[in-house]
Amino acid sequence: MKFSIEPVAVDSLMIRLFDAIDEGNMPWILSVVKTLRHTLGDALIDLVPSYTTVMVQYDLHTMRPDEIAKRIKAALADVQPTLSASGRQHVIPVWYDIAVGPELSLVSGRSGLSVAEVIRLHTSKRYLVFALGFAPGFGFMGLLPEQLRSPRLATPRKRLPAGSVGIAELQTSIYPSPSPGGWNILGRTPERLFGADIPGFSLFQPGDEVRFEPIDRGEFLKRGGDITPLEPYHD
Repeated sequence: MKFSIEPVAVDSLMIRLFDAIDEGNMPWILSVVKTLRHTLGDALIDLVPSYTTVMVQYDLHTMRPDEIAKRIKAALADVQPTLSASGRQHVIPVWYDIAVGPELSLVSGRSGLSVAEVIRLHTSKRYLVFALGFAPGFGFMGLLPEQLRSPRLATPRKRLPAGSVGIAELQTSIYPSPSPGGWNILGRTPERLFGADIPGFSLFQPGDEVRFEPIDRGEFLKRGGDITPLEPYHD
């Protein structure tokens, strides 16, 4: 496969594998990550996969920059995509309601779909976790059905409750903890996505698949969900 390597920090290299976001990228990216973990051994500090790239952070005391680049090129010369899904399957319960998902009506109006159709479409497929970022446990997932694709809010909200489920452009995700956010919020989940008691600290990892399942207010409360309402977005 074709790829390029470029420095992004004193101890980090970026491997560029693809030009566009596509679900078909992930088997290659997971294979690259597995190969480099084996090849770089003790010289490796961290690997950060994303939609089209893998960032390599390495120990300068163990391996020189020119040597690490040479090792990477040799290791990836004949790399092949993983043949089977290695990620976990998650079913995430979501309470879809205007009180906690104020952009349901915005997305409905923009797309010409009813609110019920927006919910049906959002829950109609499994989403691939492409990358973790922005906040601990925040999984960038996609790809959204075409009719749901919506731009980010022009002005991000200063605070979103943990569990807020949103969409933006091609992606969907869940805010693991209270934070600012500019995505269109459709609902809220009672699931915890990040914590010291969760294996690997994050519920999601790149390569996992996520399906959203609608639940009602009663079930949301039963599972410990926070029903604090979220104000509608005003541009």
